[in-house]
Amino acid sequence: MSKTFIVETSARHVHLSAADLETLFGAGYELKFRKELSQPGQFATFDRVDIVGPKRTLSGVTILGPTRPQTQVELSLTDARSIGLTAPIRESGDLSGSAPCKIVGPCGEVELTEGVIIAMRHIHMLPEDAERLGVKDKEIVSVKIDSPERKTIFGDVLVRVTPTSALAMHIDTDEANAAGICGQEGEIVKI
Repeated sequence: MSKTFIVETSARHVHLSAADLETLFGAGYELKFRKELSQPGQFATFDRVDIVGPKRTLSGVTILGPTRPQTQVELSLTDARSIGLTAPIRESGDLSGSAPCKIVGPCGEVELTEGVIIAMRHIHMLPEDAERLGVKDKEIVSVKIDSPERKTIFGDVLVRVTPTSALAMHIDTDEANAAGICGQEGEIVKI
């Protein structure tokens, strides 16, 4: 049985709360489905917003659905620095004390006092995947990726085990570009 998994690049995106969605797009607005993502129930939309930082604006940032309890902006370190933000590397949903920004939509704006993070690299998996791979939820592991010209071992990879996951590792665009990743698989290694 294979111990490898797909490594996917997670580009900059926004998860909106229902209230912020209405502020940005108008009362009763529903996200416009574009395509399913690898994680069950998650999808990319045709909807876009602008993320405004102290230095400049990132235009046309994709919104992922469905809505969440709290708005979260996920950027790469390069993105955050380019707009003048110092965003922490965090697990998704850990927003306390994270960076602020303004989000601009076609019908309004939202000022976040916190909510911008650099997503910690992580592997989504089912409980049976975790058992097969010999890991536990919240464990930190290393993952080897054999890209054609830039073989890499990523440390500090968070294991996220839920009963609704699909087995996949997520890294941001900075990490993917540095390792030359395009559709490669990863494998947990002991170092």
